[in-house]
Amino acid sequence: MALKGGRANLREIDRWDGGVGWIAYPDERMQRASHALATDDGVWVVDPVDAPGVDDLLDDLGEVAGVVLCLDRHKRDAAALATRHDVPVSLPRWMGGVAPELDAPVERVGTELGNSGYEILRVRDGSLPPWQEAALYGPDDTLLVAEAVGTASFFRAGDERLGVHPMLRPVPPRDELGDLTPDRILVGHGEGIFEDATPALRDALDGARRRLPAAYAKMVREMVFG
Repeated sequence: MALKGGRANLREIDRWDGGVGWIAYPDERMQRASHALATDDGVWVVDPVDAPGVDDLLDDLGEVAGVVLCLDRHKRDAAALATRHDVPVSLPRWMGGVAPELDAPVERVGTELGNSGYEILRVRDGSLPPWQEAALYGPDDTLLVAEAVGTASFFRAGDERLGVHPMLRPVPPRDELGDLTPDRILVGHGEGIFEDATPALRDALDGARRRLPAAYAKMVREMVFG
């Protein structure tokens, strides 16, 4: 199984009243997930990976208002989708080093994503390791996290439903995410969590360090044996 890529075969995930998610390459190990948020402001496409059928999925929700990137290294296919729908790529004002690499107009946003109702939270802005990440928290207590936590096997240890990224387990983002009470959690890697989301988040953050050895052992096994 490839880490990323393979044959594009769009699989819909995370359908709820406020939007939809998809995985463009369901056979890849990293399970890169993308989302479209249907808001009063239009449809916001988050960290998209393109594939045949994406535009049909978006058309069902309404007119695209913009494309937003929540992680400095999640450029993915944001520029291509933004160009196709004639909208800019939105980046948090504090996120550097991304705009020059995007072949599309860029719009800087502050603490709110347009008039969508989603708040932009700063999850990480550090140099060791280099990492700039935002999360979205908004209507109906929906939390979207690009990378700090995920549900793909690569992220999880033991019986975790949600896991902290292996590189962040020594310093999990408790201050940034620990006080949130989401009803659903959407992630940039894997399917979302729609039941008992807040307990899953609490467990992931509280157990990140304790389960670090198990997480690293699992990561090595998967990297070596697939």
